[in-house]
Amino acid sequence: MSQQNPLTLITPIIPEKIGQLYQLLSDMKYKLEKGEHELFEKSNNIHYLRWLIIDDKNSVFFEGTKRLPKLIFSSNFDGSIEGHIDDLCGDMEHHLIDQIYSCCVNFPDVANRNLISRADYLKKSMIKVSAFYKGSPGRSLVQIRQEQDLRMFLRQKLDTQNWEGKSALQIHKQLKKEVKSESRFEWLKEPFKMPKMNWFKFALLVLVLLALLPIIIIWILIVEFGYERKDEYFTKTRSELDPKKIKVLEEYEDLTSGEDLGKRNYEGDLVKNKQINYQNQFSQLVEMKPGKVRLITFKGMMLFAKNLIPIKFVDGELMGIPTIHFARWVLFDDNKRVLFFSNFDGSWQQYLGDFIDQSGWGLTGIFSNTKVFPKTRFLFTGGAYDEEHFLAWSRATELSTQIWYSAYPSLSIKNVNNNSQIRVLFSKNLNNKKVLKLFQLI
Repeated sequence: MSQQNPLTLITPIIPEKIGQLYQLLSDMKYKLEKGEHELFEKSNNIHYLRWLIIDDKNSVFFEGTKRLPKLIFSSNFDGSIEGHIDDLCGDMEHHLIDQIYSCCVNFPDVANRNLISRADYLKKSMIKVSAFYKGSPGRSLVQIRQEQDLRMFLRQKLDTQNWEGKSALQIHKQLKKEVKSESRFEWLKEPFKMPKMNWFKFALLVLVLLALLPIIIIWILIVEFGYERKDEYFTKTRSELDPKKIKVLEEYEDLTSGEDLGKRNYEGDLVKNKQINYQNQFSQLVEMKPGKVRLITFKGMMLFAKNLIPIKFVDGELMGIPTIHFARWVLFDDNKRVLFFSNFDGSWQQYLGDFIDQSGWGLTGIFSNTKVFPKTRFLFTGGAYDEEHFLAWSRATELSTQIWYSAYPSLSIKNVNNNSQIRVLFSKNLNNKKVLKLFQLI
């Protein structure tokens, strides 16, 4: 199975070159919007990628801190981190890396630039993720594209050929014969199993939590009465936020879309109308509340998420939310700040609304340890459930992303996982009931 990994790089920018860097990223964004993705597709293993600038004193997102401006890079890719960095420094045309990172502090000078020195520089800029979620674990970019190709081939055959008088089993047999005759589907010979929840590890995690429950309860009381009730909390509504900032954020939303074709009945007819499915990104920066208690609480929540996610959330849903491709939390700057990145389907409002409905307690448990979060009670209540203030807080802490790349903008995470189910079912010898289920997926 493919190993999907995250990479986060944080590099200080030379203040005098920040204008040059903005222009480089703007030119790249323009090319991406025109569909020129070749630069990021050479390695054929990058699912998502973004660059953004923080701590720029001339930006509407600047919070008045005395820090050097920084360039953030984030990617989701297949394979090893070392291989991915080598791709960035080599196969992805190193002149792009040179142009961008020559605007950053301590990048090798021209005389000393080579694959090794570039890679060493990027490795020194790496920040480990605190927790990481993937909506289609085990699937490489190549596999995702292959399975989409199979689905489109099967759907085209079902739509255009005359199947009158043939049973579902006969249709399936004929489709398998036609697929087998196509050399581009040789990869179907490789077996693939859908990831499943690890019940043993989940039960073990529950037992550990039960054993720790007295300590957890005492800790929640310490946080509530010793800290939370004294902290400042967020009280603004979205109408009170800076309209210039909101405009910048909204300009980079709902740009990539595809058709959600829905399911079919056993005759191959659509059972619901086509809908537009948007893909979006979310970048967020928050500051930690001071003190070891808050840091320990945050790290405890991250440890819990880090262990729970690969055990339970392996079927394309995070806490019941079926729209997230990848998400990560990154603690950096000597544990003073947190970055949160996600790639998701649907609108910003729908995405955060799902979070509130399905996992408000989790968001509250994590982000109540950061400064000026909506009023929280006993670590897990209030907070994100105060929808009006939580949505405003989310916008207030959101960052503008200068560059965002998606390798499959027309596919929702439901499509990706659905295509894998088609691949698994199609390759088997099925009874009539299973064949009808297959046709519904197609």
